[in-house]
Amino acid sequence: MNATTFGLLAIFAFVALVFFTIVFLASRYKRCPSDKVLVIYGRVGKGKSSQTLHGGGALIWPLIQDYAFLSLTPITISIPLENALSQQNIRIHVPSTFTVGISTAPEIVSNAAERVLHLDQKSIEDMAKEIIFGQLRLTVASLTIEQINQDRESFLESIRHNVEPELNKIGLHLINVNITDITDESTYIESIGRKAASEAINKARVDVAEQDKLGAIGQADAVREQEVRVAQALAEAEKGKKQAEAGQRVYVQQQESEAVQGENVAAANIADYNAELDVKKAAALQRGEVARLQAQVEIQKQQYQAEQERLRALEVVRQEIDKNKVEIAAEAEAERIRRLAKGDADGILLRYEAEANGIRQLLNAKAEGYAKLVESANGDARAAATLLMVEKIEEIVAKQVEAISNLKIDKITVWENGGGQGGGSSTSNFLSSLVMSLPPLQDLANMAGIELPEYLGKMIEEGKGGMPGDAEMKSTGEEPKPGKTQKKE
Repeated sequence: MNATTFGLLAIFAFVALVFFTIVFLASRYKRCPSDKVLVIYGRVGKGKSSQTLHGGGALIWPLIQDYAFLSLTPITISIPLENALSQQNIRIHVPSTFTVGISTAPEIVSNAAERVLHLDQKSIEDMAKEIIFGQLRLTVASLTIEQINQDRESFLESIRHNVEPELNKIGLHLINVNITDITDESTYIESIGRKAASEAINKARVDVAEQDKLGAIGQADAVREQEVRVAQALAEAEKGKKQAEAGQRVYVQQQESEAVQGENVAAANIADYNAELDVKKAAALQRGEVARLQAQVEIQKQQYQAEQERLRALEVVRQEIDKNKVEIAAEAEAERIRRLAKGDADGILLRYEAEANGIRQLLNAKAEGYAKLVESANGDARAAATLLMVEKIEEIVAKQVEAISNLKIDKITVWENGGGQGGGSSTSNFLSSLVMSLPPLQDLANMAGIELPEYLGKMIEEGKGGMPGDAEMKSTGEEPKPGKTQKKE
């Protein structure tokens, strides 16, 4: 392992260690909700058994610290206090409801961390109930019935003063006190109520009588004053009546004059109003007609636009349909062409395969026949080839005869001078040369690499009158006849 690799491994290990350390520390960081108190216990400082935190968060060190939560949810406790002895030695019933909860004050919440941290809510409620029962009895014993019943505010303040310090010792604080009703077995409180009611009734009766007296005196004074004022009013009324009659006559005359004038003005005003009303009606009718025509124009425009949109949509739909038809037809034609091409290709492939199979079978049959032919010739391939050539001689001769018979010779002119080579005539030499122009059998056999039997003749070499290797056919003195094979020596 070289130094570079070792360095990379060291860096990777360091990064991994830092990453896992951060992840571990993040998992040990605890946040405190607003409705709880985080209590950290263990090694939290010299002289301290725990550390409390309301809100925020803290890092809990592993091994040396741990944590728990105290719920701040209020606890409602019903206190059905009965037969509590008051300062007057009268037993009373004081049913009440107390609402308590874990305090957030640092000096009080530390008491809760020490005394109720791992208790459930029922245990905390029972502990608080015992404390409240004792302090409530003590508070009732220090007060009279009148103080308890009449001054409820002072009674509640006394309860808070006695109960809350005791609750603070276990980390709780008093949130609310509600006294529902106070009763006693000797009906003392009820008697006090009846006494207060009687006193109130008697006082009300005195007040009513006093008011009645004042009312009678006031009524008499009012009647006397009323009579004086009525006499004065009658005198003044008679005087005023005369003045009113005189003024009424003047007023009537003025009113008649004003009425005539008012009628004329009213008629003129009515005429003006009617004329203005007619103008306004005409203008309103005109505006209404214009608005109706404008509305009709707008409606026709909207109808025209709607019709254009409908026609455009129909055209688009039609074009889409035509497009789909063309696409479907093109796909169908392409599929038909593909299938036809595939069918043709399959047919050609099958035909070529059949031809190949036929050729293969023919070659196999020929090879098998050739093998048996060579086997019948005792393994002599030249003898087997000779036999095959012998079978083809008749066909070769027929081809030679066919070649001569296919010659189209209308007339042959031979200039005979009587001096042919070898003692023959020019005509005979011409016919011999014509026959010799055909491929000899021996040459064909030699080309095929086989040797014909001796009864078919053989080629002889002459050293005279020709080039070495030239073959000469010996004549018998007779002209060759068609169909007659010449013997070679």
